[in-house]
Order: sequence, then C-alpha cells, then structure tokens
Amino acid sequence: MPDPAAQPRVALFVTCLVDLYRPTVGFSAIRLLEQAGCRVEVPAAQTCCGQPAYNTGDRATARDLARAVVDAFLPYDYTVVPSGSCGGMIAHHVPGLFADDPEYRGKAERLAAKTHELVSFLTDLRGMDRVAARFDGVVTYHDGCAGLRELGVRAQPRALLGTIAGLTLREMQDTDVCCGFGGTFCVKYPDISTRMVDDKVRNITATGADMVVAGDMGCLLNIAGRIRREGLPVQVRHVAELLAGRVDAAPAIGETAGDGR
Repeated sequence: MPDPAAQPRVALFVTCLVDLYRPTVGFSAIRLLEQAGCRVEVPAAQTCCGQPAYNTGDRATARDLARAVVDAFLPYDYTVVPSGSCGGMIAHHVPGLFADDPEYRGKAERLAAKTHELVSFLTDLRGMDRVAARFDGVVTYHDGCAGLRELGVRAQPRALLGTIAGLTLREMQDTDVCCGFGGTFCVKYPDISTRMVDDKVRNITATGADMVVAGDMGCLLNIAGRIRREGLPVQVRHVAELLAGRVDAAPAIGETAGDGR
C-alpha cells in the first residue's frame, strides 16, 4: 500500500454522466483515492471535457470546453477520472485542439501527462493491491473501448476485483468488444448499436453473473438500459462502487429502490 505520508494533491474529474446520473460513483472514487493516501479535491469550475463536441466535429466548442478543463485542473499533482473515455479525451486529444496556440498546447500537454483513469491510477501509481470490500456473488467485467485501447486499462480492475471477499470473477465472451454505445454512435446508428448491445447482454447473461461492472458510465447506461428492457436479473454498476464497498449506497444502474432485483 502507498506511504500515507506522501499525499499527492489529486483533482477528481467527475464527468458529466457521473454528475447527472450516478453521483455515488464520484463518492466511491473519493473513498478509494483517500484510501490510497491522496488528498482529493473536486474543482468547482469543472465542466464537460469536450468529447461530445470533439466527436461530432465541433472543434471550436471542444476547444472552449478544453481550455476551461486545462485552467481548472493543471494546478494539481494529478487529475483522476472514473471514465476511460473522458480520461482518454484529456490525455490524448485535448492537446491537439491547441495546435495553433503554443501556450495552451504546452499547458494541455502537461495536464495530459498527469491525467489517469481511476483504477489504473490506484494500482499503477499508488500501489494499491487490495481492497477491503465484500460481495458474495458472481461478477463479470466489461472492457470499455477507450479505457482499454487508449489508456491500457485491462488487468488493473481485475486485479482489485480479485481481492474482494466472496466475489467470483467470471469472464464473458468478447469482453473487449464494444457494447454499442460509442458516444454519438448510438444516436447516429441506432439499429447497429442495438445489435451490439444485444450481443453484449447475451454474453453477460451466459456467464451466470449476478452483476456486470465497467469503468465507463456511457457503457453502463447503455447495458443497463438493455438489461432493464429485457427484464434480466443482472445488476449493473460502476467498478468503483464495488471496489469501494458502496453497493448498498444506491440501487443498481437502471433500477429504483424497491425493485428487488
């Protein structure tokens, strides 16, 4: 475990979807970061990372949003994100928005170099090798595209999930195949997106898992929506909720209190 005397000042980039739909993920992230010996702050000035605008070709709006992110988060030792997609945006795409602005290009590159996805930060930089949580059941893990392909997040969540008392981790088929969300992809190509999430849900249920977890709220909302429509008895949660031992803090994604699922 990390030396508690060496406390980095960490800014939590909450993300829009966590803020709007799943605040418990943010609280879970804070708990984990504090357990890893960090001083955590949530900059009040933060807003969208600019990824939706970027992905739809609106570079001007994306640049304006990215500039605000750079200003808000650059002063910290690290920026940590409970999302591979937003983390990937800041770490890989934001600097390129300032190709004609040397000052902000340099700032964005410095921010990119110290921006990390939550679970990889905990394991790779803070040396966290176990958690104190408990969950009695079978869990399967979905690899979000951005976290896996842009940030190299694969082994880290599985390593920590494997230390949860009572938990059996069971891999699904094609765990690294897109769930069909893809940001605006699911809006532009709804029929293809639906086929993809149907395949994903089929693979999830084939494992017999009680719960599916992932590191991106976009994936989780998409998967939860399909599971809910199919009436399947599988909980959907962000991996941070499970690792932090906060599964009782809120109903599973897509459920309401009293659903009994």
